[in-house]
Amino acid sequence: MGCQIHSSHTQFLFKIPINKPRLQTRTLALSLSSFSNQEPSISISTTLQEQNRKSDLYSVKFKTLGDCKLGISRYPDFEYNAKGGEGSGIGKKMVGVDFNGETSVDFDVKTLYIPSLSTATTKFLGLPLPPFLKIEIVPEIFRGIINLESGKVDLKFKAKFWFSVGSIYKAPPLMVETLLTSEESKGNQRSGTGQRLDEQGRCKLVGVATVEQIDDFLMNSFLDLPSECLAILNATIIFSKD
Repeated sequence: MGCQIHSSHTQFLFKIPINKPRLQTRTLALSLSSFSNQEPSISISTTLQEQNRKSDLYSVKFKTLGDCKLGISRYPDFEYNAKGGEGSGIGKKMVGVDFNGETSVDFDVKTLYIPSLSTATTKFLGLPLPPFLKIEIVPEIFRGIINLESGKVDLKFKAKFWFSVGSIYKAPPLMVETLLTSEESKGNQRSGTGQRLDEQGRCKLVGVATVEQIDDFLMNSFLDLPSECLAILNATIIFSKD
């Protein structure tokens, strides 16, 4: 009898490890199957998010035109032909109830070129500037908000203006910082009114800025610094999808 009881228990103990692996295998297979079924949803969601992000982005091309003006201090305005200037940037649609048609735009100042004031581009009192006189414009910031529905433009512009007379004289840079706008820009001495973007992307941007004194007695005296300057810039701004 003792041997029969021992044999019965031995058979029962062996049934447990045989059944357990089968249960674990089925559970593992079910988990893998469920995970596999979820993969298409994750992939579709990610793709839609990427497409939405791309639909909010624009390539932006900026070009300067002729018939522009620059004025500083008490002097009459310079007649300035800025045709040939250009730059590129990225626009991103602003999302929300308060951003109807507004797009943030940031231009790459490394690619932004604005023609210098020289005898080829600029007249003062109807006469070209002397060949040896030159004012080079080096942009540092050009970004802001453009409303594609209303055409309103507000772009922060910051640049250094380098004044030189041949190889004889080069002054420290004049720092100019202003908001170029399609609306009205008004200072204490100077003012101007712009024009909004039309269907061809043309606009007139104006900006009044205060130019502070620099470490140069001649320029400070000649321009009566600190003083105000006015920029009137005709341009085209074109938006496109990549």
